[in-house]
Amino acid sequence: MTAENTPDDRAQAPPEGAYEQPVVRDKRRIDPETGKVREAADDPQDTEASGDPDGAAAPGALAAAKAEAAELSDQLSRRNADLYNLQQEYNGYVRRSKAAAGEQRAAGQAEVVEALLGILDEIDLARQHGDLSGPVGAIAEKFEGILAQRFGVERFGEPGEAFDPELHDALMSTPDPEATSTTIAQVMQPGYRMGDRVLRAARVAATNPQ
Repeated sequence: MTAENTPDDRAQAPPEGAYEQPVVRDKRRIDPETGKVREAADDPQDTEASGDPDGAAAPGALAAAKAEAAELSDQLSRRNADLYNLQQEYNGYVRRSKAAAGEQRAAGQAEVVEALLGILDEIDLARQHGDLSGPVGAIAEKFEGILAQRFGVERFGEPGEAFDPELHDALMSTPDPEATSTTIAQVMQPGYRMGDRVLRAARVAATNPQ
């Protein structure tokens, strides 16, 4: 029997490292040597197998999370824009309501004062004729004072004033060679205004240059 075929050669052990050594993991909760409960230890293989969130996130899951965050941010921006537009519409409605209420109040006051212009004309005529005296005169002055103080009612139109077509209504016009501009020669019926609002134009006779 030759040396190549000896039984000792066939029974020779494999070289070191030819086979992986088995790995034994002791997963017992109670340490057999100390008798104490062991703390839970992270096992890389268990983490990888169970999909632990502390591990590396998959690229697809990260992209989906980013897309969802972007969508939520866009929805929030749209809701904020809708809320801003709603607030602006409400503020505009409040401003318009206040302006309309003020205009209606002023229109109502003007309508009442216009209904009293006939009484004011009678008071003015009585004053021109010297009939406005005694208790009646005091009442008339108090009445005119209340209209002036509370509602800003003012009488206008005096001889010598410059003629203004927005304030005066010329019932007649006389040429005057010495006149340099159209002026009021006579007031036939005074005008009244309430603030900037003309309640009635003054009816006058005017003189104008030739």
